Amino acid sequence: MSMSTIYGALGIAILLEVIGTSMLQQSQQFTRLVPTVIMGLCYAGAFYFLSVSLKVIPIGVAYAIWSGLGVVLISLAGVVLFRQTLDLAAVIGLGFIVVGVVIVNLFSKSVGH
Repeated sequence: MSMSTIYGALGIAILLEVIGTSMLQQSQQFTRLVPTVIMGLCYAGAFYFLSVSLKVIPIGVAYAIWSGLGVVLISLAGVVLFRQTLDLAAVIGLGFIVVGVVIVNLFSKSVGH
């Protein structure tokens, strides 16, 4: 598999995790069927595509990218979709997460480029 395919799988995993987490909010503690089903399917798909990326990317690095970008994206979804607010400390912390993911991807020899 090419690196673009591997990173594509990781990107799909991240996207599905963010959608699944958004549906978790909408499921209202699993009392609404459609958001609950979508959430379950998205989480299952997220783990499948994460496992595809593990063919090449070490598990610690893949999980750091998956969870780090997932946290940032679900925070943005919270702001846009659910009208939640982030204070300055949250924005700075999320910025550090993004910087960490960039450092891992650009400079780590653990990630095959």
